[in-house]
Amino acid sequence: MSAPLMISVAGIRGIVGESLTPSLAAEFAAAFAREREQAGPIVVGRDARVSGPMLLQAVSAGLRAAGRDVCDVGLATTPTTEIAVERLGAAGGVILTASHNPAPWNALKFLSARGEFLGPEEGQRVRARFEARRDLWVAFDALGGERAEAAALDWHLERVLALEAIDVAAIRRRALRVVVDGCASVGGVAVPRLLRLLGAEAIELDCVPDGRFTRELEPLPEHLGALAQRVTDTRADFGVALDPDADRAAFVDAAGTPLGEEYTVALGTDVALAHAPGPVVTNLSTSLILDAVCSRYGVPLHRTPVGEAHVVAGMRRFGAVAGGEGNGGMILPAAHYGRDGLVAVALIAAGMAGRGRTLRELADALPRTVMIKSKIAKPEEPWEAAARRLRATFAELAVDDADGLRFSGPDEWIHVRASGTEPVVRMIAESHSAPRTRALIDQADRALRRENV
Repeated sequence: MSAPLMISVAGIRGIVGESLTPSLAAEFAAAFAREREQAGPIVVGRDARVSGPMLLQAVSAGLRAAGRDVCDVGLATTPTTEIAVERLGAAGGVILTASHNPAPWNALKFLSARGEFLGPEEGQRVRARFEARRDLWVAFDALGGERAEAAALDWHLERVLALEAIDVAAIRRRALRVVVDGCASVGGVAVPRLLRLLGAEAIELDCVPDGRFTRELEPLPEHLGALAQRVTDTRADFGVALDPDADRAAFVDAAGTPLGEEYTVALGTDVALAHAPGPVVTNLSTSLILDAVCSRYGVPLHRTPVGEAHVVAGMRRFGAVAGGEGNGGMILPAAHYGRDGLVAVALIAAGMAGRGRTLRELADALPRTVMIKSKIAKPEEPWEAAARRLRATFAELAVDDADGLRFSGPDEWIHVRASGTEPVVRMIAESHSAPRTRALIDQADRALRRENV
């Protein structure tokens, strides 16, 4: 049985040729275009997936057939495309990337005129128009045009280098040596360019953007063996791994030991708050390490449902100066309201240069916790039935039902929720000991599988 088309706050994604077809992509793009109220073109960027060029043609056709001009920024990271929407005064954008999903998948992620992912209400209007196939197309004399734009990455790099939290001169004096695992995609172009502008030596690993993936796409510790080996072989200061669209980054220290992607936002926020303290926003699945960082600076930490659109909405609401998601997605509003692997790399480099420490020393200054991330196939039964069993299982813990169910105690928590990007239920737990964290995951797993009823 093939995976269904996933429609969520993260956009639409599916397996190319099965749930995601050229005709569907064109019609969804047209529905998006017809829902845009602002004048201006639609920016389209893509990662290096093999299906990208085909999907670009389908999406471009749909946008133009709906009467919109298309500005193609080509192979571009997700944050690069977001910044291009802002820079060009566009009506919105479409990013063609399935992020961490395997190679057969691709996706359309829709951006507002602010270069941010659509919120739930906007996304629902696009979906409703698509499903009704209502008023999608224009007459021959109102069709949109298309042009290419080659400067998008330059705009992105300029914005990162201009950040007040990034002392470019200090980083250049540090003369870092960094291995970049570009995941055979767009981060392999953008991040080495950034590092060289920061005076670092960039050693490239899988940085040819041909979509021929050689590892699992999420930058999790168990997927970074080749990066770890290259870091130790070259005596680099650290390594960084990107996902295919480079909005997530995970780091490896000089000994070749992965920090874990949860450290990205914690370390980046630490650098940002040292420069300008203020509120921080993250999601319900992000590590307690970030709570400790915020406590260090005496600033509030607010949590939202999982998903960049939710986090960004929260950051605007609370006037956050930093934030992001614990999957390696750093957000610094001074750059733009979106997860950005380039911003994460620059902040880590700034922290090392400004404090005269190694990456391992920066990480060791933060509390140690044990987090386990697990998932199972989404059960056929209604969520409400599983939720009742989960509530009974964790009756002694406080519960937050803003996004699935999150149960928490003073120094531990577990979050169980249906994924918006895969047909699975995710279970993420954290405590200060491996046995306790494993016990939380096992309890949730049994409840979901009806083994304790």
